Amino acid sequence: MKEQPVILFDGVCNFCNSAVNFVIKRDKKKQILFSPLQTNTGKKLLEQYGLPENELQSFVFIENGKAYTRSTAVLKVCRHLRGLWPLCYGFMIVPKLIRNGIYNWFARHRYKWFGIQQACMIPTPEVKARFLN
Repeated sequence: MKEQPVILFDGVCNFCNSAVNFVIKRDKKKQILFSPLQTNTGKKLLEQYGLPENELQSFVFIENGKAYTRSTAVLKVCRHLRGLWPLCYGFMIVPKLIRNGIYNWFARHRYKWFGIQQACMIPTPEVKARFLN
């Protein structure tokens, strides 16, 4: 049986929470699951895939037993979305060094630009089943 894909995200980041809501609305098959990086589930998944627990600058996408981070994770998620978003996967041809350079620059500034919350987001009842916590 194929496992559902999982997004691990920074649960206190306003931009990251908005990105999760964006994915929820556009997930073609409503199959992607979510977990904040700060939760026990998020930490266990990071450990399981050999990723540092204290690295909250990364967006993690787990699919088919592999964990993808940063720009690669974002582009892999795009393949699961409705509309023209799967076309963004074409940016995989851009060298990872360049893609991740842009990703890292944005990640360093996201708290300043979008702010943070004091706690991880609480999902609405209709999407709660898609959260692993």
